[in-house]
Amino acid sequence: MSVDLSTRYLGLSLKNPLVASASPLTGDVASLRRLERSGVAAAVLPSLFEEQIEHEELEIFRLHEFQTESYAESLDFFPDLEGYNTGPDSYLTLIREAKRAVDIPIIGSLNGSTAGGWTHYAHLIEEAGADALELNIYFVPVDPAMTGQEVEEQYLTLIREVRRAVSIPLAVKIGPFFSSLPHMAHRMIEAGADGLVLFNRYLEPDIDLETLDVVPNLVLSRPQEVRLPLRWIAILRDQVEASLAATSGIHETSEVIKVLLAGADVAMMASALLQRGPKHVSETLEQLRHWLTENEYESVSQLKGSVSRENCAEPSAYERSNYMKALISYTPRYT
Repeated sequence: MSVDLSTRYLGLSLKNPLVASASPLTGDVASLRRLERSGVAAAVLPSLFEEQIEHEELEIFRLHEFQTESYAESLDFFPDLEGYNTGPDSYLTLIREAKRAVDIPIIGSLNGSTAGGWTHYAHLIEEAGADALELNIYFVPVDPAMTGQEVEEQYLTLIREVRRAVSIPLAVKIGPFFSSLPHMAHRMIEAGADGLVLFNRYLEPDIDLETLDVVPNLVLSRPQEVRLPLRWIAILRDQVEASLAATSGIHETSEVIKVLLAGADVAMMASALLQRGPKHVSETLEQLRHWLTENEYESVSQLKGSVSRENCAEPSAYERSNYMKALISYTPRYT
C-alpha cells in the first residue's frame, strides 16, 4: 500500500509534513539544496530582526545627516529615508537565490516585538519571492505598569500591520505565556494570521560567574519539550480555522507522529537537523511511512487530529487529570 504523506500548511501543498525551521542550515543556499534532496517539504529562513533593520536605517540616516552638513549637493545624492530600502539587502538576496535554487516553498521570517516602520520589510520579503512569511513575535514585558491586555494588543497591532503589508500567507510564531491561549489564538487569526507556530523557544540569558555579565547561552531543544506544543495543538485543533505548526522538541519520528495525531499540519525541525544533518530528514520520513503502513493509515491527512482533544477518548487528559495521574503514578528511584 502506498502511503500519501502530503499535507497542507498556510494554503501551500506540501509533499510531506516535515519543515526545516529557522536555523543556520536554512540560511545557506547549498544547505537548502541538501535539505531539499533529503526530503524537507519547506524551509523557514533565519529571522530578520527588527533591531537589524532599525540599526541599518539609523546608520544610513546618520550618513545622510553627515553628508548634508558637509556638502550642499549631497541633498540630491542620497534618497529620502522614508520608503527607502535601507534594510539588510543580503536577506532579500538570499530569498531570491533560494527560490532559484530549490523547488520547495521558501518561508521568510521577521522577528520583532513592536509595530513600526521596520514592518515594511514584510512587503519586500514578499516581493523577493517568498511563498509565505513567518512573524516571530519575541516580546518580554518588563514594565509592571503594562497590563496583560496591553501586551496582547501589542501582539495584535503588530500582526495587523504586517498583514496589511503582505498578501502571501502569514504564520505567527508565539510563546505559550497567555492567560487564555485559545482566546488569544482566535484574536490573532482575526487580526490576519493564517496559521500559528507553537511555540517560540524563549532563549533565556545566563550569568557568567567570573565576570558577572549577563550572557547568551544557546541550548538546543530536547525531545521532552514537544509536550507543550502537543497539548495546545490538541486543544486548538478543533477550535480554530487556521494552520497549526508544531515546533520545539521534535527530534525523532515518534514526536512527528504525536504532533500530527494531536492535529498539527506540519512538524518543524531545527535542533535535530543541527545535530544530525539533513540526512536525518530522509530517515525520519522513511520511518514515518513505515509506521503509517504498519498501523493501516493511508495518509497523513487521515492521521491528523485523530487524537485531538475533541477526538481522543478522554479529553480531560489534556487538562488537569493528566497532571494528577502523573503525580500519583510516579515511583521514586530510590528507597
